[in-house]
Amino acid sequence: MNKNYYAIIMAGGVGSRFWPLSKASYPKQFHDILGAGETLIERTFGRLSQTVPADNVLVLTNERYKALVNEQLPKVKDENIVLEPAMRNTAPCILLAALKIYKSNPDAVMIVAPSDHWIEDEASFLRDLETAFQACATDSSEEKLLVTLGIEPTFPHTGYGYIQYAAADSDVKTVKAFKEKPDYNTAKSFLAEGNYSWNAGIFIWSAKAIIEAFEKYLPEMFSLFNSGYDSLNTQSEAQFILENYAKAEDISIDYGILEKSKHVGVIPATFDWSDLGAWGSLYDKLDKDKDDNVIVNAKVVSKESTGNLIRTQPGKVVVVDGLKDFIVVDSQDVLVIMPKAKEQDVKIMRNEVKEKFGSDLV
Repeated sequence: MNKNYYAIIMAGGVGSRFWPLSKASYPKQFHDILGAGETLIERTFGRLSQTVPADNVLVLTNERYKALVNEQLPKVKDENIVLEPAMRNTAPCILLAALKIYKSNPDAVMIVAPSDHWIEDEASFLRDLETAFQACATDSSEEKLLVTLGIEPTFPHTGYGYIQYAAADSDVKTVKAFKEKPDYNTAKSFLAEGNYSWNAGIFIWSAKAIIEAFEKYLPEMFSLFNSGYDSLNTQSEAQFILENYAKAEDISIDYGILEKSKHVGVIPATFDWSDLGAWGSLYDKLDKDKDDNVIVNAKVVSKESTGNLIRTQPGKVVVVDGLKDFIVVDSQDVLVIMPKAKEQDVKIMRNEVKEKFGSDLV
């Protein structure tokens, strides 16, 4: 283990597209979505802690999820759980964590990773991560290197942002531009050009590099949080965050820093990846039975039913006849049955349930 390696796990999202399993009180990162015996955040911690010392892992989350983090990640120290008292996108919490890390270790290099992504080939992920760590640790340029792991696109996806990079022999490619989510024809042209990656939201940099980037590109936010530098990693940290966090600008790290920086690199990933953004992505990733059904936890009796995703509480018996290309998800108090083709309507149905039956169900 390298004592200079740190990790920030982003675990504050609600994951509303995985409703009814994922709810505001118990979001998807704390569920065993895959039926693999580990929750997504447990799997993320296990992956990162193969190279990052457990004491150097920080979790950024909402105040209401602290008990879940304590329960599922007992190796993460309380002082490494950073509680956000207000929703302010990714830039503020990353700056706060970077300042905490830098105060502990000015030589730190760190990865920022979502808590709810699916990575099967962890060995390849760790190799790419080590490449990024080494590049950031040894960089001596005036404006220091910021690295993102880009995912090699397998089809013209319109739901992801893209990263355009310059052709180069080095492992770390120079980023030319970040592209917004494209329409289908634009996405096809990106794939045809061959120098585009999906933006997975996985970032690596030295603590010094990202703090200097905030000082340059988001100076007001830097000044706000740096004013409490002396309180970080002390008993007064929580009070400083409570009093000041909501004053920060609501902006993502992509818009606030990466799209402005002149020294951003991308490593086209060698590992398989999914952001598990919705039920359809889970269907795509899991093994199918002889009828192309994906079964998670359930015991299924199936007749003339194909292409379905069926997920229930463990051991529940489900009988389907003549069902094709549907999502069937059974949580403790809500059952959802809808065509896979309409999976984006999950959020609409969620809101309708909230209006009709109350927020406890969402």
